[in-house]
Amino acid sequence: MPYVMHKPRPILATAISVASPAGRAAGVVALGRHRSARLRRLVDVAADATQQRRHPTRERMRSLVATPGGQLNWRDTATPRPPGPLGATVAPLAMATCDMDRPLGLGATMFPLPLHLGHECVAEVLAVGEAVQSVHPGDRVVVPFQISCGVCRACRQGLTGNCRAVPPLSMSGFGIAGGAWGGVFAEQVAVPYADAMLVPLSPGIDPAAAASAADTLSDAYRHIVPHQQRIRSHPDGPSIIIVGAVRSDTVFSGSLPLYAGLIAKALGDDISISLVDSRPWVRAHADQLGLNTMPLRELRRCTAPLVVDCSAEPRGLALALEATAPDGLCSSAGTLHATARIPATLMFARNVTLSVSRSHAHAVVPEVLTLIADGRISPEEVTTTLAPFEDAPVVLRDHLTGIDTKTVLVR
Repeated sequence: MPYVMHKPRPILATAISVASPAGRAAGVVALGRHRSARLRRLVDVAADATQQRRHPTRERMRSLVATPGGQLNWRDTATPRPPGPLGATVAPLAMATCDMDRPLGLGATMFPLPLHLGHECVAEVLAVGEAVQSVHPGDRVVVPFQISCGVCRACRQGLTGNCRAVPPLSMSGFGIAGGAWGGVFAEQVAVPYADAMLVPLSPGIDPAAAASAADTLSDAYRHIVPHQQRIRSHPDGPSIIIVGAVRSDTVFSGSLPLYAGLIAKALGDDISISLVDSRPWVRAHADQLGLNTMPLRELRRCTAPLVVDCSAEPRGLALALEATAPDGLCSSAGTLHATARIPATLMFARNVTLSVSRSHAHAVVPEVLTLIADGRISPEEVTTTLAPFEDAPVVLRDHLTGIDTKTVLVR
């Protein structure tokens, strides 16, 4: 019998969380601009689904849907519409869980259920629009989870997570809150801006190894690599502390701190790396990867010029800031909590910089793929379960309720 650690949130609690302070804050961002475009898209998606049920004109496919109560089931849906001039249709080949997928599927976030799950994949291009030039049918590509046009001012500056051509927080795998772009645990996926979004996969890279480049692996990269010169020039010497879960029962899975550790190791042996995590299985996995682990109780005794906060908890952020050395940087992956206290006086006295941000995935995917192609990182070492796509409902249900770090489905 599979190990069970996490249980679905009651349906009422899931509904209430949408109106929580964190949910309201997310709503303010999501509706900050392009409100009418967001509404038109949701209406259009709903109308198309209704029309295809009543008078189908397209082939059918399977897509995995998470519903309240922790249920995961195949849903028979219409295949995507033929791509527009700038778009493409792709077939996912390798699909990975993100650390956010467990709380999403269990109803432990502000994102409303039901939703089509999954936002990390490598896929094969099936069809492209007439204006698409960079990819062709048959190509294997990474599909970044954020929707970006590639030509607006933000995209041209590499800020692809905040593309100005689409409503804020437009992304696949997050249901209506993300713009109803579908999920990648499906037989086909529509990509609206093929040239801007799809990143070709080098022939020598295993799709299963690169699937998380679409989000988590790229997120880990941006916490580490852009800051390497800063930590190497720090007067206390180059070191990094990665703060994972501060509670062993956290609902988030633990691939982000492990990926961050692998990428930090790839920078060279001159950098001291310590990973802190309250989950014994994550620490054991880190040991297997050759990372130095540290008990949570010892964190208060150490400092580093770069501290990466992957805890998703206000307490974890506070501990990470306390561990940031004078003139250092704390890079936080953020939290679903609406607010968090910070040790402001300590930060001021030490001249500590805090960065709390989402990733701009597409901007760093090529660099992540280069690390994989050069053999400097092996993301497959973080994968705990590799299973056929056909088994998705059962395998992912086990992932949601158990302690798996990274589940990858392949076709």
